[in-house]
Amino acid sequence: MNSSFLRYQILIVVIALLLFVPFLGAVHLFDWDEINFAECAREMLVTHNYFSIKINFQPFWEKPPLFIWMQALAMNIFGVNEFAARLPNAICGVLTLLVIFNIGRKLYDEKFGLIWALAYAGSFLPHFYFKSGIIDPWFNLFIFSGIYFFIAFSNFKNNKLLLFSALLIGLGVLTKGPVAVLIFGLCVGVYWIIKRFEPIMNIKQILIYSIAVACVGGSWFLMLVLIGNSAIIKEFFEYQVRLFSTQDSGHGGPFFYHWIILLIGCFPTSILALRAFKANSSDTPYQKLFKLWMMILFWVVLILFSIVKTKIVHYSSLCYFPLSFLGAYSVYKILNGELEWKKITSVLIITVASLIGIAISILPFIDKYKYQIIDADIIKDKFAVENLKANVHWTGFEWLIGIAFIVGVEVMIQFIKRKKIHKGLIGLFIISLLTINIASLVIVPRIEQYSQGAAIEFYEYLQDKDCYVETIGFKSYANLFYSHKKEQANKNSYNIDWLLKGSIDKPTYFVSKITSVEEVNKDYPDLKEIYRKNGFVFWVRNPG
Repeated sequence: MNSSFLRYQILIVVIALLLFVPFLGAVHLFDWDEINFAECAREMLVTHNYFSIKINFQPFWEKPPLFIWMQALAMNIFGVNEFAARLPNAICGVLTLLVIFNIGRKLYDEKFGLIWALAYAGSFLPHFYFKSGIIDPWFNLFIFSGIYFFIAFSNFKNNKLLLFSALLIGLGVLTKGPVAVLIFGLCVGVYWIIKRFEPIMNIKQILIYSIAVACVGGSWFLMLVLIGNSAIIKEFFEYQVRLFSTQDSGHGGPFFYHWIILLIGCFPTSILALRAFKANSSDTPYQKLFKLWMMILFWVVLILFSIVKTKIVHYSSLCYFPLSFLGAYSVYKILNGELEWKKITSVLIITVASLIGIAISILPFIDKYKYQIIDADIIKDKFAVENLKANVHWTGFEWLIGIAFIVGVEVMIQFIKRKKIHKGLIGLFIISLLTINIASLVIVPRIEQYSQGAAIEFYEYLQDKDCYVETIGFKSYANLFYSHKKEQANKNSYNIDWLLKGSIDKPTYFVSKITSVEEVNKDYPDLKEIYRKNGFVFWVRNPG
């Protein structure tokens, strides 16, 4: 084995662990998705039932179990906490950087592999998601890896590569559902059209591929049938259709929502990638094939989730792979003298960096002048106004993070203008990487205190107490996870109407938003208000 190859592998693993693992538990899990999946994993541990996914100890059909199994395993080892809930994605971050380094090394050389790994880790959202507890990092890795092996199959015609592709797409299905097959199928269809309907696979290969995907991706559904829970399968597929055709839980947005998210959220890779959309005659046929597939994957995901009615930031996160490849491609070609640096690239980088830096810097000043903002009636949402009143300690120096980011980017652009392109481009990713980590440690915990801190503080106070804890008027999983809810013997307790109006057998606590106070007082006179804090109102209803 090449000593430099091994050295780079070890280096990537060590750096990735240092980037993604420390401080994973520094901030509470965020509603909904983070707490949703973590609560499913916690309930697996409580019930010792690892085959049926439950939320609030009721059947949960929205997601398959693979990622939740990972979280449950981590919680078995490290306890039920934020660190364990996010650890699977930190591990995914290590594997992702190793995967793209090795693909880049085989496609071009070690230099390209390192640039690609740096481009992915040094972009805001791609990096941040490895510090989260959501499903998408693993889902994206499985789909991208499955597509990679299919690309390799279409070039080398090796059936083993095709089987690897099918198994990985199957794991994608087992992670998040049939959308993995949909994305893969759309990419293959677009490629087939571009190739003017040339045969890609024969009938036997298509059959083997389908069976392999079904065996892996369908294993959970088969288990549900065997244990008598086939009704969940129907609910699962109805949910998938509803997600595509309606705005789920108010998560709507304009058609170009994901375009803006990728442009700003994937800085600086998103800007650099713009240069890579132009064809380059110096590439080998296989390099051209891979680049074509990356552009197909990018446009398929972007257009698909621009059409889908539900708009959530991480829906377009599979674009991070092709986008980071295209960004690395531009950097690689620029460093090799095959592409010239354009002035417009400098302008775009400085513009987007300024927007991000100003957004970071302005946050502590919003808190400093929050009462002037409130008095000016700029914010129309009463709940948001009360959130802003949260007593959050800022040191007064946090604004320097954004300013340092803008200045750092400007310095790197000056290096590039002075023909120190290597130093400027690598420095650009490092500046972004440092900013992401500092902001994660300094800014994110304070944002969490405004948005949900008061509610989670209340749930933690009731932790393990013999009572019921519910929300009124808004959806949340935080009351389940942070109160350590146990499976209840009294099945009436899973009925919100019984908790609000029935003959309850133990104290019942409720949390509402301040915007619902009049409605709660009118409809549920038995509820007694305990206190209010940061937009949340806390109630109790006692037996008898």
